[in-house]
Amino acid sequence: MKRKKQAAASETTLRHFWLAGLGLAVIARREAIASAGRAAGSVQSLQQRVRDLAVDARSNVRGGIETVRDQVEPKVVKFSADVEARLAPVLDKLGLKKDGKGRGQRKSRKPAAKAKPQSRRVVRKPAARRARKA
Repeated sequence: MKRKKQAAASETTLRHFWLAGLGLAVIARREAIASAGRAAGSVQSLQQRVRDLAVDARSNVRGGIETVRDQVEPKVVKFSADVEARLAPVLDKLGLKKDGKGRGQRKSRKPAAKAKPQSRRVVRKPAARRARKA
């Protein structure tokens, strides 16, 4: 009897395959759900990294623009002063001094009057003609 029980226990039956298949299906399902969760987490972390990089890039560009502005603005002011200094003698010769006695600031043109929209005429339909009774 002992030998029969040992031999029966060591044999692989269809039931064993069925149970192994069920276990494999459960493990596969559990891993699929876990991997989907990990993928969603990695997508969120990737989105956050992209946002951080965009913020860094924006601040770098703004800083660069401010640096350029700080460098260019004094040069523009100096150039403007040089042009005014060179034009001052010419304006004096022409009698167009910039001391406020000369010509005032030009006024801009007045905008043209807006045309009023014409009202639409309602066209009457002629009355329907009827034959006269004699």
